[in-house]
Amino acid sequence: MKAIVEGQTFPFTVPQGFRITPEQFEQLANVEQLARLELTKDGELIVMSPTGGTAGRKNSRLTQKLMNWADQNGQGEVFDSSTVFVLPSGARRSPDVSWIKLDRWNRLTQAQQDGFPPLAPDFVIELVSPSDLTNQRYEDLQAKMNEYLDNGVELGWLIEPEAKTVEIYRLGQPVEILNNPSTLSEEDVLPGFTLDLTDIFAA
Repeated sequence: MKAIVEGQTFPFTVPQGFRITPEQFEQLANVEQLARLELTKDGELIVMSPTGGTAGRKNSRLTQKLMNWADQNGQGEVFDSSTVFVLPSGARRSPDVSWIKLDRWNRLTQAQQDGFPPLAPDFVIELVSPSDLTNQRYEDLQAKMNEYLDNGVELGWLIEPEAKTVEIYRLGQPVEILNNPSTLSEEDVLPGFTLDLTDIFAA
């Protein structure tokens, strides 16, 4: 599959290091609405694999759990994996699940909210899918988590269901690794939220 933006042809077996401008990224994202795309701060285009059934189901459960809490808490907005955020570094990233404090979200203009929001979320979740365990993609996810922190994200959870592990990324602190936790919580960032991992770690 190929897409043409500003006269340039983009192959969708994207070679490593393939670079485009932020403007081309926005046009390409509008043309190829079925593709999940990201852009690194250096302009490298990332085409993400479609989500399989198991990962898609667990992603939906994570989003639902956070949404249920956010609706009761009333202090922020939840976004699913289709949302592209423009980070301060210039990267365009799409966390599997994310949450933004309401006062920060409301400071954006309507046009900014309707487009790719130009800010880093306060909290992100990345779920490791079976395909992420090959071809160094797990290491790429770890680098992505550190990139989130570098851009101001306060808290990130990297959840690996197969190994039943969670890597916790906190702004200004070392990474914490939990083995087979039953729940996750972080009162400083997500007051009153407890994530039950039973169905996420189940086959």
